[in-house]
Amino acid sequence: MSVAPDRVPLSVLDLAVVPDGGTGAGAIRAAVDLAVDLDRLGYARVWYAEHHLSPGVGSASPAVLAAAVAARTPRIRVGSGAVLLSTTSPLIAAEQFGTLAALHPGRVDLGLGRAFTPPEPRGADTPVDPPVPAPASGPRVVDGLYVPGPPPIDGSDSVLRERLLAQKRVVGASRTPAAFRDELELVLGLRAGTYAEADGTRHVAPPVEGADLELWVLASSAGESARVAGELGLPLAANFHVSPATTLGTIAAYRAAFRPGVLAAPYVVVSADVLVAATVERARALASPFADWVLSIRSGTAGAIAYPRPEDAVPWDARGTAERALVADRVDTRIVGDPQTVVARLETLQRVTGADELLLTTATHDPADTRRSYALLAEAWNAPATSRTAGSDAVPTLV
Repeated sequence: MSVAPDRVPLSVLDLAVVPDGGTGAGAIRAAVDLAVDLDRLGYARVWYAEHHLSPGVGSASPAVLAAAVAARTPRIRVGSGAVLLSTTSPLIAAEQFGTLAALHPGRVDLGLGRAFTPPEPRGADTPVDPPVPAPASGPRVVDGLYVPGPPPIDGSDSVLRERLLAQKRVVGASRTPAAFRDELELVLGLRAGTYAEADGTRHVAPPVEGADLELWVLASSAGESARVAGELGLPLAANFHVSPATTLGTIAAYRAAFRPGVLAAPYVVVSADVLVAATVERARALASPFADWVLSIRSGTAGAIAYPRPEDAVPWDARGTAERALVADRVDTRIVGDPQTVVARLETLQRVTGADELLLTTATHDPADTRRSYALLAEAWNAPATSRTAGSDAVPTLV
């Protein structure tokens, strides 16, 4: 199925969500089955995230999942969104994905990113930088796109800090990443066969040299990642689904820093959390556990919980003010509805951000609902313009 001429391509970021009552093994098998659907439906690429020690996320090894999917599909691009340079060296990541590219040339993406890892506390009052950077302004509507204010994540929260530090200890993330630009240039140099250390020592990585893969940068703020991606002329994935408050600034920083390099012109993918069902009411019912899931990521001791059943979700009206504030940015910007409603809101997101491609992620308790969501959206997104029905593009009321 080809993309309609007035549409940008759609791709997918899959977390291999583990449902309540399910298992990690089941979530991984469901992720591969989903990728077979995505290939058939015409999605451009499917990426896998790197998350460790999260009960509700089965995607911990992007290279392994990408390899399994590449072997089961004939067309769709596979990759990482992202390999985290806090736990994996750029050399190891490049060797993994270079090996995969040798077997599936022209179908492999290596997405690199940096994860938030708090420093070991020096004392009870040691400040910790928040994992989601605050934007310059609060809630607003930009040409029809709702841009929330930043969530009130307290970087000094002792429970959150201890959870992140405990995960870091178990993961064994002892490497200290170099400057982000240096890490990216190592990959580019190894691929070009020109990499040498400052003292002139040259290195060759056979799986990486000449590898037919695309190098991507994922970014959630207007900081170093977005700037360096622009300076090196690399494509950028901006994380609207994780940090909607900062996405416009992320993209602006990338475009301002862009110089022709790997690419001649900027290329931006924007992520979005979506859920499509046959009716708006059905979609909202399926989406009801999302707030519980986000809350577990941003607070508590375990990280992302196994994805709850809709009937077990805490009603929004039953939540306290503090809980609502902590998850409202992601709940309010999640695109939920029937196909026409979701298409209309994705059109707005694409127009306002200038995205060249949209990267979608969908979480449900039942994998069948996720597969149905992507199928309904693919059909609506690629429908002829004359047959489309305008949907709702409502945004939250600003108070």
